[in-house]
Amino acid sequence: MTNLPLPRRRRLWPLFLMPTLLLIAAIGWSLFWFVSASQVDRIVDAWRAREAAAGRVYDCGDRSVAGFPFRLEVRCTDASVALTSQTAEQVASRTPLTAKLAEILVVSQIYDPRLLIAEFKGPASFADRGQPTSMVLNWATARSSVAGLPGPPQRVALVFDAPALDRVDGATQVPLARARQAEMHARQVEGPAPGQPRIETDFRFEGASIQDVHPLLAELFDAHLRVVLSGLKDFRPKPWPERFRELQAAGGRIEIREARIQQGEMIATAIGALGLTPTGNVDGELQMVVAGLDKVIPKLGIDKVLEEGVSQSTIDRLAPGVRANDVNNMLGALDRAIPGLGRVVRQNANVGVAAGINALGQEATLEGRPARAVPLRFVDGAVMLGPIKVAQMKPLF
Repeated sequence: MTNLPLPRRRRLWPLFLMPTLLLIAAIGWSLFWFVSASQVDRIVDAWRAREAAAGRVYDCGDRSVAGFPFRLEVRCTDASVALTSQTAEQVASRTPLTAKLAEILVVSQIYDPRLLIAEFKGPASFADRGQPTSMVLNWATARSSVAGLPGPPQRVALVFDAPALDRVDGATQVPLARARQAEMHARQVEGPAPGQPRIETDFRFEGASIQDVHPLLAELFDAHLRVVLSGLKDFRPKPWPERFRELQAAGGRIEIREARIQQGEMIATAIGALGLTPTGNVDGELQMVVAGLDKVIPKLGIDKVLEEGVSQSTIDRLAPGVRANDVNNMLGALDRAIPGLGRVVRQNANVGVAAGINALGQEATLEGRPARAVPLRFVDGAVMLGPIKVAQMKPLF
């Protein structure tokens, strides 16, 4: 009888190697997550201290950390932000603007801690220091993302679905602005010299309307604006006059690289740049191209101004920025030159104004439609449509 060799016993340890390694990795990852989570309070408190030094005071009624195993979620309920002045003249009063939100959820992926994504629950209320709520902002959904932390943000995005801004008048909320969607995207771009960054900002509004400014803005419109801001030294909260004075001293400018607004059949685009004079007046020029201008003229209320009599109160209500004396002088001169011509102008105001504005510019084409190219100039605060002064802006500081 032949003796057959016994089969070799298979080693079992390789079968347990991979599960063991996975178990060790899971334990290690869990320890890493819990250590990271335990550092959240320290990191958030240090960040709050830096922000407070810059004039932005953040507070949180209740804070919790979750998100195991692949991300960190910091949830803050009853959140508030107070923007305080940091000027020597106002540091005593600090005059903050305070905003309160129902909840903020900030999410950071473990593998990409420089990117933060946040969601907000409304409403948000705004009030001056020691004053009752003056405005309330609500929305369907709101989210943001910030890239480049913990240093200065490199990119910021903020998106609101169905935002609604109301003014609080006692126990009543009066609508101020509405939109189907509003977006803001901002990023730092290289400046002309090191240490002089510029901010490129992109705004988009769909189905927007603004109340209590001009009847034209109360009708739904879509708008897109892309601008580059230079001369901004820091992001500290400051009173607007001080901020504008600082921009002027630094030679700052707002470069409008793309602007488009559409309302019904009217479409307008513009490009150009604006700056500030040493006296705080806006100065610069925009090249506008407008299609459907004849659809807008009746909404400006110029015919009503002429028909109702040109009292300053009527003009302020129907055509803000126009001076009664200018209109009266124009009509009087027409009547002196040709008796009865002023009455004809009153009866055909919209046709005359549209024809006059059309005569200022040049023929153009905008998105396949006939249009007019018209320069809009800002000369030391005066707003000039071609050679015609249409408004006078107040100094910004």
